Amino acid sequence: MPGARDRGAAPARWLGTGLLGLFLLPMSLSLEVSVGKATTIYAVNGTEILLPCTFSSCFGFQDLYFWWSYNSSDTFRTIIDGTVKNEKSDPKVKSKDDDRITLEGSTKEKMNNISILLRNLEFSDTGKYTCHVRNPKEKNIHHQATITLQVVDKLEEVDNTVTLIILGVVGGVIGLLICILLLKKFIAFVIKKTQEKKKECLMSSSGNDNTENGLPGSKAEEKAPTKV
Repeated sequence: MPGARDRGAAPARWLGTGLLGLFLLPMSLSLEVSVGKATTIYAVNGTEILLPCTFSSCFGFQDLYFWWSYNSSDTFRTIIDGTVKNEKSDPKVKSKDDDRITLEGSTKEKMNNISILLRNLEFSDTGKYTCHVRNPKEKNIHHQATITLQVVDKLEEVDNTVTLIILGVVGGVIGLLICILLLKKFIAFVIKKTQEKKKECLMSSSGNDNTENGLPGSKAEEKAPTKV
């Protein structure tokens, strides 16, 4: 019957969704590699630059293998590679194709840092640098992240004039609003005090009227009794 088939299909769909979630969960918690927020960094010719790279894994790692590759318009090569035995060991370099490159990183204290330092930069060093990590403990799953290096004659100074103008205008508006609020409170305070003084004056005036009229409870002077 159609109704029975529909009732049977719903649990099957839920079961399939659950199994898919269990399959994707380890992937979502697996190895991650990061080279920072900046996708492009700039450095002056003849100086040095640190190319950052860190990794993380919720399952830990054992005999982790990493390498950096360089890619330009006409060149692709591995510039350094190495291994990390476990969380308590520092990374060890297996090989590198340029003496200007040194590994600057540590996995101790959960830093998981496999950054490299590139010295004596040349214009030909401009290109894309990719940090690769493969973890045997996660069935040799491989992740990577890429950062672009631009080697220039000199770093251009950023013109902050517009930013300073905007900040000045925003600061002025905020200051004006604060002044308006303070002025409003001051005016409210003056009005309140004025009203209190008027109220005291009215009460005092009413007391004086009662005294002059000799009303009960007033402070009018009593007349001396007339002698017979």
